[in-house]
Amino acid sequence: MDTNNTPSPNINNTKCLIIGSGPAGYTAAIYASRANLSPILIEGNQPGGQLTTTSEVENFPGYPQGVDGNQMMSDFRTQAERFGADLRSGIVTEINLTQRPFIAHLGDNSEIHADTVIIATGASATYLGLEDEEKFKGMGVSACAVCDGFFYRGRTVAVVGGGDTACEEALYLSSIANKVYMIVRKDHLRASKVMQRRVLENTKITVLFNTNTIGLFGEDVLQGAHLVEHMGTPREQKFDISIDGFFLAIGHKPNSDIFQPYIDTDERGFIKTHGNSTATNVPGVFAAGDVADPLFQQAICAAGAGCRAALEAEKFILNNEN
Repeated sequence: MDTNNTPSPNINNTKCLIIGSGPAGYTAAIYASRANLSPILIEGNQPGGQLTTTSEVENFPGYPQGVDGNQMMSDFRTQAERFGADLRSGIVTEINLTQRPFIAHLGDNSEIHADTVIIATGASATYLGLEDEEKFKGMGVSACAVCDGFFYRGRTVAVVGGGDTACEEALYLSSIANKVYMIVRKDHLRASKVMQRRVLENTKITVLFNTNTIGLFGEDVLQGAHLVEHMGTPREQKFDISIDGFFLAIGHKPNSDIFQPYIDTDERGFIKTHGNSTATNVPGVFAAGDVADPLFQQAICAAGAGCRAALEAEKFILNNEN
């Protein structure tokens, strides 16, 4: 008599498991489907990825008039479905990559056994944790100046951060916006000397050192930020600035935690791939998109990597058939 009340998991088998959606995951699903790999894609806790928080995308080829981020990801998803990809909501809670077939455990107690795995879980922008950030996300708050800076042409914006990324975004925005504030909580920039010089010599950029953001305000869209200088000291002083855009440039965290027992990552958690390839240190496991891209983090780059990962997965299967 079986005294174990735990239900047996529902097990599915596939030649290619794609973990994560967004441009990398959906593109991988398109190519893997066309290669007859019958892929299963697990969309994760943010179907469509970070682009679903972007109001309009203007720099992706094929959309000359721009496109809403949600609409573009819906188009990608529909195309993957058209070719037969099995797209499923849910998250992978645990995965075993020590032997093939690889075994992924999902939150609904099901399992997927896969000959290959494509990791396309993306990276999450680091936010300050203010309630107002959520309120104005896509309505003035952004974590990508290259993606959204165009909408602030001739306007006033702020960039939070003091490293190279923040300086790069401030310099980029200065070519578009009328005025750029840099909000830096330390008394110095952490960026390289050359980047510091470019920022400090740029007449459109005003650096607010020793300053923290404590809130944002506006009606339907962002109108300004509540700041405090020398917070927690006798010199503390609160003030507001009027801005149209608020850009976070304090880093991205790759969504790679569950893979790190098996997959090599850099010190920040971005998955390492081999040379001009999406292959990881585990044969049969590939990584595409922002989870493996600490440098560019653009939708077009992620889509291209998703294509390459699917083609490499197909080749791997052909070369390892019994």
